[in-house]
Amino acid sequence: MTQKFVIDAKRIFQMKKKEFFSNLNIMVRSLGLSTLFIFFIFLLDFFIKSLVINSMDLFQVIYINEYFDFVRIHNTGAAFSFLSTASGWQRWFFIIIGLVAITWFYTLLIAAIKEKSKILNVAMVLILGGAVGNTFDRLYYGYVIDYLSFHINDWYYPAFNLADTCLSIGAFFFLISLGIDYFRKNN
Repeated sequence: MTQKFVIDAKRIFQMKKKEFFSNLNIMVRSLGLSTLFIFFIFLLDFFIKSLVINSMDLFQVIYINEYFDFVRIHNTGAAFSFLSTASGWQRWFFIIIGLVAITWFYTLLIAAIKEKSKILNVAMVLILGGAVGNTFDRLYYGYVIDYLSFHINDWYYPAFNLADTCLSIGAFFFLISLGIDYFRKNN
């Protein structure tokens, strides 16, 4: 009886070990693919910003139509130019916040992959791609480069960029994911 128990325990351990490494392999591949998408978003954002820097003067406006322009704006603040008129300390403040956010959201990405939550995974990839893009700008240039301007008549939405767009869409998917989790737990 004892010998049969030991053999069964070994077989179960072997199965669990095989299942563990299979799941780990899938997770590593998923994390690698997600990281690749994050890097792609960052590169695309960097490429567009490089085009803007090399082809437009600061505050230059290129008219596209009555609702949309390309512009070149240097934003030393955060969203909607929050703290842009501060004395310079905000650069390092926003860099630190960006690095902490990147670390936290990467941890959430790993959790999303473990939980096989596709919506949360997409949300984290978009948020991380945007956060890396804007944090890089702050580290490299000292400001974020914004270039998209939407307006209706004399009302202008604050200029933004691809990284901001990814952050916003990612936040939207993050909220959807939270809502789905809430309804699953309460129904």
